[in-house]
Amino acid sequence: MKKLKTAFNRDYYGGGLMLLLGLIVVMIGRTYEIGSMRSMGPGFVPVSLGAILAILGISIAAGAKRESAETNEAESHPEFTAEWRGWICIILSVVAFVVLGEFFGFIPAVFAVVFISALGDRENTIGRVLLLSLGTTIFGVIVFWWLLKIQLPLFTWGH
Repeated sequence: MKKLKTAFNRDYYGGGLMLLLGLIVVMIGRTYEIGSMRSMGPGFVPVSLGAILAILGISIAAGAKRESAETNEAESHPEFTAEWRGWICIILSVVAFVVLGEFFGFIPAVFAVVFISALGDRENTIGRVLLLSLGTTIFGVIVFWWLLKIQLPLFTWGH
């Protein structure tokens, strides 16, 4: 079944929402002391991130294209049940990260969160998921454990 549709696509509305959220964050962040680049105050990071979010929102909304006059109703209303796999994998990956991080350490937790969440995409193969998980784990160890010195051990057994 076809229906007429003259609205902009989701990018227009998503960009507008990002712009609105960015402006709200900037307004709230300005109530704190901003400081300078040398001596940042508590409002510096929220104002900076809010401004970046607003700029990205403007660029996304500006790049939005109008949808064609006739769209297929099946395309405009995708089956919600088709997305269950992705939702379940993402939720399970967060649970796995918490449990594995607590009882087994950083490396198993990061590997599991990436591996399980990547399985939510139907186009991924096991080989791609393994490579992605391994690469993200190595990157995570370098950035978070070695450079930022997070307080989560790489490996541990029990608690």
